[in-house]
Amino acid sequence: MSLAASPPARPAPHWARLGESTFVAGVWFLYGCYRLFGRWPFRLLLLPVVAWYWATRRLARRASADYLGRLAAATGQPRAAGSFAHLFRFADTLLDKLVATSGRLPRGAVRFEGAGHVEALLEAGRGGLFLTAHMGCLEAMQAAAGWRRGLRITILVHTAHAERFNRVLERLNPGGQVRLLQVTALGPELALDLARRVEAGEFLAIAADRVPLQGDRVVRVPFLGQPAPFPAGPYLVASLLQCPVFTLTCTRAADGRAYEARIAPFAERIVLPRARREAALAEQAARFAATLEAACRRSPLDWFNFYPFWDQATDGRPPAP
Repeated sequence: MSLAASPPARPAPHWARLGESTFVAGVWFLYGCYRLFGRWPFRLLLLPVVAWYWATRRLARRASADYLGRLAAATGQPRAAGSFAHLFRFADTLLDKLVATSGRLPRGAVRFEGAGHVEALLEAGRGGLFLTAHMGCLEAMQAAAGWRRGLRITILVHTAHAERFNRVLERLNPGGQVRLLQVTALGPELALDLARRVEAGEFLAIAADRVPLQGDRVVRVPFLGQPAPFPAGPYLVASLLQCPVFTLTCTRAADGRAYEARIAPFAERIVLPRARREAALAEQAARFAATLEAACRRSPLDWFNFYPFWDQATDGRPPAP
């Protein structure tokens, strides 16, 4: 077959255009069942819900299988599980998000590694930036902020695709020390606001694994054996803030009984030389992609991007070299 005769491959829709599937009444019902009967009855009720979603959401099912296949090929190991188990882990983690946000997560449910880096900055009255991903239960940091007096975290999110679920989280803990800040584009006013927050000793968290709908550059870097689009915005923000940068993941422990929150230094400062800015952005994104890949290897079912990650649309913008 001639390559010239083949139609060009159409990129998958941008993840933010896929819409929200969260049914809030169902979320409250399942959360109530958990409060009344415990975890295992909740999981039994969750099985038909996940089965329906798995059967009707072809895009999510195929994206999950694609990710798990790439992970198996990159590690040389058999697949950790199938797409059904992956979706079930996501649904089960939603409960932990609710429990953590409501302040009901016991201290033993989160094991911290590298928390000393944050403690040192808090003692000095300084803030910093977390590079994180749509992985595991980051809402566990809500519980951590409640346990550690003075820790304030603002999470930069694009919540247009999950407004109803985020309203559920806000109702559970309206006075929490972790705040969601809606971001659709990174501009000068936002940069000044973020700088003020860091100077006041606040920590920011930004997802470095999703390309915003608009207003951000895109770089393609190796991830699980193939180039994938990653946002350049987190490193542009970090270069403006000139503050310490860390990576943060919070994934299920191997024993399944707790979450492991890993905080690791990424850079004391991120500098993007004008003469080679595009290359520097790609270098930073590649470093984060390597960190994300290591986290996926440790906990394969905890990465929750159920759309064609490697083939996603990037708002028509050409990737940086």
